Amino acid sequence: MNYQLSLYKDEATPQAKIQLPEGNGVRAIYVIHGSLRVRAGNFSGVLGGNSAFHTSDELHISAGHLVTWALRWEFSRAGGADATAAGEGVTSRKLLTADMQLDTAREYLLRCDRVDFPPDGEALTHTHRGGGIRCLLMGGIDIHTQITVHRYAPLEPWYEAGPDPVYAKAAPAAATGFARVMILPRELLGKSSITYVNAEDLNKPKNQKYQVFIDTPITLPA
Repeated sequence: MNYQLSLYKDEATPQAKIQLPEGNGVRAIYVIHGSLRVRAGNFSGVLGGNSAFHTSDELHISAGHLVTWALRWEFSRAGGADATAAGEGVTSRKLLTADMQLDTAREYLLRCDRVDFPPDGEALTHTHRGGGIRCLLMGGIDIHTQITVHRYAPLEPWYEAGPDPVYAKAAPAAATGFARVMILPRELLGKSSITYVNAEDLNKPKNQKYQVFIDTPITLPA
């Protein structure tokens, strides 16, 4: 079945109400800086910087006392409506949409995490068991695939399908970090999704660090 994962960047002035279109899937929000007041289903609370939340329920959000920047992933059936936010004091734009082919006979989870590298750090050639959209938060990173090398700057997104081998090299002058949402097989709940391509890399020191915010089973959008 065809699905899509889209990433939006929402900016809001203090106290601004962020108006979201009705959703028909799963939403995940990561706060870059500032804060968001969040209400969805039985949850009501505040998200500070470097925190995340997800829901399949109707979502109500507004900015706190500071200018707030947030990343918002929308996971839905392919061809879903645009989910750009609106509101006075709100600027919202879509950064990227990726198509995903998923087997409806299988079960899946949504994982939102952050990956950080020291200056000149690297992620050795690897694959993942599911696709996802990343967005650079700080620093710089070169993503090497079999045929291309692409350099990303802060707030630039990219999609990794999962099975394609990737080597990542962080910028030498400063720490680098990115946030991502991946759709993974449910049997990976609480487990790493990464597989190293070269056997000699398995026991080498790894300098990337992970911070997991969301790791939860989901129902595929109808």
